[in-house]
Amino acid sequence: MGTAGTGIGRAAGERRQLINVAYRLLGSLTEAEDAVQEAYTRWYALPRSRQEEIASPGAWLTTVTGRVCLDVLGSARARRERYVGAWLPDPLPDRTEWGGPGNGSADPADPADQLVLDESVSMAFLVVLESMTPAERVAFVLHDVFRYPFAEIARIVGRTPAACKQLAASGRRRVRAARPPATAAGRAEAVQQVKEAWQAKDITALVGLLDPAAVMTADGGGVTGAALHPVEGGARIAQYMIAIADRAPGLELLERSVNGTPGLVARRAGVVLTVAAFDVHDGHVTRIWAVRNPEKLRPWAEGG
Repeated sequence: MGTAGTGIGRAAGERRQLINVAYRLLGSLTEAEDAVQEAYTRWYALPRSRQEEIASPGAWLTTVTGRVCLDVLGSARARRERYVGAWLPDPLPDRTEWGGPGNGSADPADPADQLVLDESVSMAFLVVLESMTPAERVAFVLHDVFRYPFAEIARIVGRTPAACKQLAASGRRRVRAARPPATAAGRAEAVQQVKEAWQAKDITALVGLLDPAAVMTADGGGVTGAALHPVEGGARIAQYMIAIADRAPGLELLERSVNGTPGLVARRAGVVLTVAAFDVHDGHVTRIWAVRNPEKLRPWAEGG
């Protein structure tokens, strides 16, 4: 029998699922890829006889990936406190509309191409996940998003299944406390209107599209210019957006999916400078997340 029918062969086919789990747990493509790589390193370090004893390599790899992610989340708070400005999750392109070197075809080596774009990777959802404790996030994501049983989650977080059930419930309450998302059609229309008003530098139209209590958070990572603190209030955000347009002649705005929901990509001379995600309620934009850190824009470097 070849390795394809053994635990060794099956393990190699788990990478896509593991990347999807790790990105939702960490919000970072680089950290997700590193966590999955570490899980595979530990797998291949096992004696062959031990590998063949493991009935479900996927479950074994998920457990190890989950533990690695838990450790990363534990240290992430300290690292993000040292981060210059606000830290936002990595924005994800939709390869069907934003092709890379492969002209839109998936590249198995690129973690961004392995991710399933659904509501559990929307920027709004990931930002809520960021508010959870590491154990809450692991329990909630693995149970509510990936339907892993609490008995398996307990082995990852080192707590009882009952405790994991409580952790997931606490995470669920945090998600419910956030306002429900807009319909896809309503969000797309609002984003299109924001694009048109921004291009026209029509501050009155922008103010009308933004909720009076809207908040814009920018992530420049200290590498490129971005507001270090959230900009609050529709009028202030509109003024900020117009000021950006005035300072960046030749800025091209594109309507593109960002983490599976309608967003905007701003580029100049073919270089992507900003990827923005939006939350919309009752036809008004309530949140804007603008990622400007070039390290986080690598999946957007080519295509469009």
